[in-house]
Amino acid sequence: MADPERPAPVIKVLLADDQALLRSAFRVLVNSEPDMTVVGEAADGAEALELARRHAPDVVLMDIRMPGTDGLTATRAICSDPALADVRVVMLTTFEVDEYVVQSLRAGASGFLGKGAEPEELLAAIRVARAGEALLSPAATKGLIARFLAQPGESARPEGGRPARLDALTGREREVLVHVAGGLSNDEIGERLEVSPLTVKTHVNRAMAKLGARDRAQLVVIAYESGLVRPRADQP
Repeated sequence: MADPERPAPVIKVLLADDQALLRSAFRVLVNSEPDMTVVGEAADGAEALELARRHAPDVVLMDIRMPGTDGLTATRAICSDPALADVRVVMLTTFEVDEYVVQSLRAGASGFLGKGAEPEELLAAIRVARAGEALLSPAATKGLIARFLAQPGESARPEGGRPARLDALTGREREVLVHVAGGLSNDEIGERLEVSPLTVKTHVNRAMAKLGARDRAQLVVIAYESGLVRPRADQP
């Protein structure tokens, strides 16, 4: 049983953005919270990767477009490094959804956040990412992201293809994966399937282990790229 007197672990945050003023604003905001602290700041992707390896942050707030090594390249490097397996990357973008965002999800990012987000949204995003959840709203998941992921591309179908990997899943795990791809939470999935959220979490964790997914965001990627879930024709 957890000790009620023991404070929760502090979330270590790394900031990566080429705009010093924006980093400063993020730093003040993050450090104002008792459960999180900024452990480093980077002005480009190369520095972000170096600091991630040095400090092993829990969450990296990563700007997609930076001079030199961009955020997408840095995200690929972080998410492919076994030593940084517990690091979660949240992409910061001026645009809500575009090909760069989708490529970052394929690379292993836990989700994305617009730079115009409210302070409370940014803080909530850090906590959500740290918990291993996906920062993908149902609207975004069912809309442009779904369409981008459904398009064939270089990384959409690795050697051997994704569908064969889904054979390892049980029928229930596939069913849960479909709902995860729809942007539903464990509680919402539990209501639909008439099981407890804890049971849903177990199915999600098993699916992640079998598919080699870092988190829920990658489960969404796999669900769409494999064809298990397809965007509807009436989606915007």
